[in-house]
Amino acid sequence: MPSMNYSESSIRVLKGLEPVQQRPGMYTRTDNPLHIIQEVLDNAADEALGGFGRKIRVILHADESVTVEDDGRGIPFGMHPEENTPVIELVFTRLHAGGKFDKGKGGAYSFSGGLHGVGVSVTNALALRLEVQSFREGMAAKIVFENGDVREPLTLQPSETPTKTGTAVRVWPDPQYFESANLPMGELVHLLRSKAMLMPGVRVSLLVEKNKDSSKDSQKESSQTWLYKGGLRDYLSQNLPAEPLIPLLEGEGFADAQNEQFAEGEGAAWCVAFTTEGATVRESYVNLIPTSAGGTHESGLREGLFQAVKGFIELHSLLPKGVKLMPEDVFSRASYVLSAKVLDPQFQGQIKERLNSRDAVRLVSSFVRPMLELWLNQHVESGKKLAELAIKTAQHRQRAGQKVEKRKSSGVAVLPGKLTDCESRDTAYNEVFLVEGDSAGGSAKMGRDKEYQAILPLRGKVLNTWEVNRDQLFANNEIHDIAVAIGVDPHGVDDTPDLSGLRYGKVCILSDADVDGSHIQVLLLGLFFRHFPKLIETGHIYIARPPLYRVDAPARGKKPASKAYALDEGELHALLDKLRKEGVRETSWNISRFKGLGEMNANQLWDTTLNPDTRRLFPVQLGDVDFVQTEQIITQLMGKGEAAARRELMERHGDSVEVDV
Repeated sequence: MPSMNYSESSIRVLKGLEPVQQRPGMYTRTDNPLHIIQEVLDNAADEALGGFGRKIRVILHADESVTVEDDGRGIPFGMHPEENTPVIELVFTRLHAGGKFDKGKGGAYSFSGGLHGVGVSVTNALALRLEVQSFREGMAAKIVFENGDVREPLTLQPSETPTKTGTAVRVWPDPQYFESANLPMGELVHLLRSKAMLMPGVRVSLLVEKNKDSSKDSQKESSQTWLYKGGLRDYLSQNLPAEPLIPLLEGEGFADAQNEQFAEGEGAAWCVAFTTEGATVRESYVNLIPTSAGGTHESGLREGLFQAVKGFIELHSLLPKGVKLMPEDVFSRASYVLSAKVLDPQFQGQIKERLNSRDAVRLVSSFVRPMLELWLNQHVESGKKLAELAIKTAQHRQRAGQKVEKRKSSGVAVLPGKLTDCESRDTAYNEVFLVEGDSAGGSAKMGRDKEYQAILPLRGKVLNTWEVNRDQLFANNEIHDIAVAIGVDPHGVDDTPDLSGLRYGKVCILSDADVDGSHIQVLLLGLFFRHFPKLIETGHIYIARPPLYRVDAPARGKKPASKAYALDEGELHALLDKLRKEGVRETSWNISRFKGLGEMNANQLWDTTLNPDTRRLFPVQLGDVDFVQTEQIITQLMGKGEAAARRELMERHGDSVEVDV
């Protein structure tokens, strides 16, 4: 029996690096140690990005340790004025310490990979041993850590080469925290090569030491070096799957001191190629951090490309009658490398795979669009080739949509009267939002893109259908309207329903960001899981996340008054921290809390929840738990005869839940 003792001594406070060692998966990837090495590499790259280094060297030692060396400024090793601890020790032992928080004018790192502040301290926490050497001001400093704690305190001595500057970090990853202790060589090489590409003129090298215990073939020491003087163009042209249709489109744009919308230095560099065959190459970065899951900077590139090509097509009257161009028609055959510089990037998750900063859409598109428009009008023949490719793609997409419509046109049910449908018949792109409340439905109707977004308002809370017989489902009007609007009949997990009648590629649940909204989400998810499971299995169900807060900030310096949105308390605090760094007084901003979607006007709803470039839309997936286990859990939560089991569950886990009532 578990102990029922719960007293003051039951509360444990995790100190120092213990949170990382207890839950490493919250801070880094745990399939292999590459990400903790990347944290060290990112610091070296930040030095080069700031113009303080020209060389980065990575050494894979025979004892499975890894060294990262750079010729930057070297980590400061003097005493921190407030903490009375050497700065070099703080950087590796405190979760929220580093030079990257200093974003003000003249800060050590104006542009760096985010503000999580847990970078190399995570590397140290998950390492058996970590040695740091720093060279600056004619001195050589050394400090050694084991299991996150200082093993050999800081020592200082005159450097053998007084002019030498830089940092060398050697890491022995602790295998207990990773599924595999081996570094994936392919990913590491790609990472190093991309760093060289993003920093033209910076030499990046990899040395693999020989292992005495290995066979003769693997005892050979190997080294590789990357130096891209042509930057993005050189890199992309070497990796294209086929000959480009038109010359590579290359450009860059960064805000100057007179720019009123963006901070000085913010902007992007890009190189785009269009090919008619082969797999596309797509890579994006924010402050040199690879964003493998994309984000708002990629949305800005897509928006800029689409608007420029669409404008060119309209100017030259190239669009055939009846053809409607969509962003993906232009973007589908584009290969690109995009490198954005964002002053205070907000990432999704600690491993920084996706950029969430809403301003990045406008930032990138505002530089891409005018440059591409100018290029297209200077190179009309190339512009016409690109236009032809986009138009052919649009025609093919529309033909495919019409075929589906023909198959389902006979005997189709009459669509519900309160459904505000979209104009497109292209199922792949169409979306329907199941919106809580008629007032929110009205704002959504006015704020949506009527080309491909449909709105179905729901009155109150839908029926709990978990234990409702499938034959009785349509007795409820709301459920009937949902099923008819989607175009798929109710079915079971073992059935093979006809999905050819599906009218929308995305079925999005949109409810208030409060407890009642969460309840409606659960009821609808229960409906889809029990009676439309194939829609979840095939990835058609999504949850839209509207913001809970709006922050109105006054004009500051050359920046005009602005408004920003926060999904939850965590994002609100990050937003307020950013305003404080920009010198905004605590009392000068105004925080509004949305009581519901109905409080938002059409423009606000579009900006925060409907716009594909800036919204948060989470796909509904089964995850690691299988269907049967999931069914058992939901029965316990939703079943009418499960009150005792529910009470026991709430008593056991109630204290671990934060509820916003």
